[in-house]
Amino acid sequence: MFVLHGNVYDVVLYGGKMLSLSSFLTDVLLKDSKDTVLLYNVSTGVRFTKRGQFADAMDDLVTVTQKDRVLPALEKLLSASNKTAVVLEYAEALAPTGDPAFQGDSDRAALVTLHRWSFLPEIEKGDNVVLLVAENLTDLSPKLLSNPKVAVVEVPMPDTATRGQAAKQADPGLSDGAARRYADQTAGLKAIQITSLITPAMSDAARAEADRLIAARKREILERECFGLVEFVVPDHGFEVVGGMEEVKKDLMLIAENIRESRTSRVPMGILFTGPMGTGKTFVAEAFAKECGLTTIKLKNFRSKWVGATEGNLEKILSVIKAIGQVVVIIDEGDRAFGSGEGESDGGTSSRVIARIKEFMSDTSNRGRILFLVMTNRPDKLDVDLKRAGRLDKKIPFLYSQTPEEVENVARAQVRKNRIKTKVEFAALREDFSKKLVGYSNADVEAVILMANDDAAQQAGGDAEVMAGHLISAAHDYFPSRDAELLEYMELLAVFESSSRRLLPAKYADMTPEELDARLRLLRATVGSRR
Repeated sequence: MFVLHGNVYDVVLYGGKMLSLSSFLTDVLLKDSKDTVLLYNVSTGVRFTKRGQFADAMDDLVTVTQKDRVLPALEKLLSASNKTAVVLEYAEALAPTGDPAFQGDSDRAALVTLHRWSFLPEIEKGDNVVLLVAENLTDLSPKLLSNPKVAVVEVPMPDTATRGQAAKQADPGLSDGAARRYADQTAGLKAIQITSLITPAMSDAARAEADRLIAARKREILERECFGLVEFVVPDHGFEVVGGMEEVKKDLMLIAENIRESRTSRVPMGILFTGPMGTGKTFVAEAFAKECGLTTIKLKNFRSKWVGATEGNLEKILSVIKAIGQVVVIIDEGDRAFGSGEGESDGGTSSRVIARIKEFMSDTSNRGRILFLVMTNRPDKLDVDLKRAGRLDKKIPFLYSQTPEEVENVARAQVRKNRIKTKVEFAALREDFSKKLVGYSNADVEAVILMANDDAAQQAGGDAEVMAGHLISAAHDYFPSRDAELLEYMELLAVFESSSRRLLPAKYADMTPEELDARLRLLRATVGSRR
């Protein structure tokens, strides 16, 4: 007995034809080795593709679809015959996951029947085979999957060669170079989706338009395939609009260069951005994504209230990520997405999710291909093992501006980002502007710049230039909403997690671990439970 899962609703390219998986199994793989081959699902019932000696005994069930009638009859056929193959499509409808105490009699009976088949000597000695086909393992009963007599086989997404073959199948006139280009462009798509996107005998102009459409359709298809749980990120800015953080940008530029040059041994498995809110973690992550030139997706909240749905969502997302390859996976608010795994108030879902993510993130074959970029302002809420070397190798702290010069770098970047019309030199306003904003977040500095722009517009019209007086007035007028103790706690957590002292400002770089730990303990007792 085998369980086939994964890319089971794609086509198989064989002999110049596109066959469904069921057709490939029955008409190619099993046709010559088995005397009787049949398919069954709860919608269409039993269908023979090859009839053997005992197949006639099933004729009265051809119009029957109920599993509580069909499965016992199939058991008799398997026990009485030799060389019989049974393909059970949509197996999750036969043996669904869930607590048996809450399942109907037919579900429980079907699960027991399938479980018994794997141990029946009559079926094994007769050289018979049972294939269960389900897209997602988490939809199948774990009792069936944990059975040592059942083999689980993943049907993979198309690799580069298969995607190129699918492109040539759709357009036989494609050159080898064009097929390779389409194979790279369609990474993450199924073969059947690739053939639907490529039109034969296109002109050069039509191909250029097709390339743009493929990119757009690929994003749409993959977002839909993942039930809207991932979002493709198309960054419109690089590091040129990121103010300050020179050491951080230098490290990230080196990682981006190593990725582009395929120096995989020098690329971390994952990066953790940590620091208080408003320090530019998401902004820098998107800039990094543009600099390294990889496909970038943002992971949304994949948790569900339904039993097994969270694990199923995660498996679907990971399979798409693996199929795309050369991808940056951005996970914002990682503490909320992953949690700490403590306690079992969710039925153990968090523990299973974290275990699966840790397993995937530590797969060294993904180094240089799949880069996880996790962001959080509460790294203390993340599972400790998730943050170890080999999963999140590099930990980068994001802190509020510590000096007037850092404030000025951020202000210049915000002027460029928001296209503010001004000729003011911020260094000349250090006393009344920059020093006033030391300790403020990047988001606060941006708010001050925008407030000054609004003041200029109100005084002299919409296209008015922002003058020094507007900036000074806005800096004095701005009143940030903040919890000082909580922000200090988040800042110290970022310092504590940092993988390099070189990335820390002077006031923290000189602190001993004992001093840092003592201050953290004090703040944790005061604000540790706040969000």
